[in-house]
Amino acid sequence: MIDPAQPRHDWTLAEVEALFALPFPQLVFQAAAVHRRWFDPSEVQLSQLLSVKTGGCAENCGYCSQSASFDTGLRASKLMDPQVVIAQAEQAKAGGAQRFCMGAAWRELKDRDLPKLAAMISGVKALGLETCATLGMLTPAQAQELKAAGLDYYNHNLDTGPDYYAAVVTTRTYQDRLDTLAAVRDSGMSTCCGGIVGMGESRRDRAGLLHALATLPAHPDSLPVNALVPVAGTPIGDKVRREGELDGLEFARTVAVARLVCPRAMVRLSAGRETMSRELQALCFLAGANSIFVGGRLLTTANPERDTDAALFADLGLRPMAEPAPPARA
Repeated sequence: MIDPAQPRHDWTLAEVEALFALPFPQLVFQAAAVHRRWFDPSEVQLSQLLSVKTGGCAENCGYCSQSASFDTGLRASKLMDPQVVIAQAEQAKAGGAQRFCMGAAWRELKDRDLPKLAAMISGVKALGLETCATLGMLTPAQAQELKAAGLDYYNHNLDTGPDYYAAVVTTRTYQDRLDTLAAVRDSGMSTCCGGIVGMGESRRDRAGLLHALATLPAHPDSLPVNALVPVAGTPIGDKVRREGELDGLEFARTVAVARLVCPRAMVRLSAGRETMSRELQALCFLAGANSIFVGGRLLTTANPERDTDAALFADLGLRPMAEPAPPARA
């Protein structure tokens, strides 16, 4: 008999779709049970995200305020000084963050920027924080250098299912993303990989995203589930603003299925929490989410303030994770 809490890599798309089709109470119950097999359901990991290089990206991701292809009113900036980043990480740690994530709006990492990034990473690591970065596509040699600098996690999302991918971005392929993830795994770093829901995709596309993640050679150690923040001036953002955002129950279903197909991953409620009700966030925690971004800002969009999250945690009986969770490696 198959143990539903044990990681699998042989999921079929039909099986993942069948999970989405379960009656909602049954789906959430199953996800909550699997969550309890691997984690304390009262604990939530706290991460903080800083944009260390904003705007001017050559990619045409249709949801992104930082793409040079769209007029969103965002001003591009250069790569930040390492000491400024380290000072921000100190503040994040003082505020309770356990992992500090650094994001740069690039298509791919350039070797000339590696020394500056290595200084950031090693400085943040010296504070006792877990380190994470999202810097676009990587070569195997670059992944090794980031690992040597002390980078624990590398974020590189698949964004959506393979069948919907071309409707989101055309400047890099799905295989490009998979190749970067392979370079990260081969370097010994942990992977942070998820996607965005609510971009006009179908439920089958959401199942396709989770199927792609669940059939990777190793499941993501962190799995961010982002709710689209529809930014004016982006093609997908404008479309969603006209046609309406994804239903909250469907978002919670996605979180629950993510927990079931990648049972040992840290499933993170990422972008979009600023407009989620307290009740929807509580439902997502019940469905298996156990990680959030804290601080009032993500890369370029709003996030709940610390006091707001503290009040929610108090009301739900949640607490920050006592120790960083070990990588899933499943």
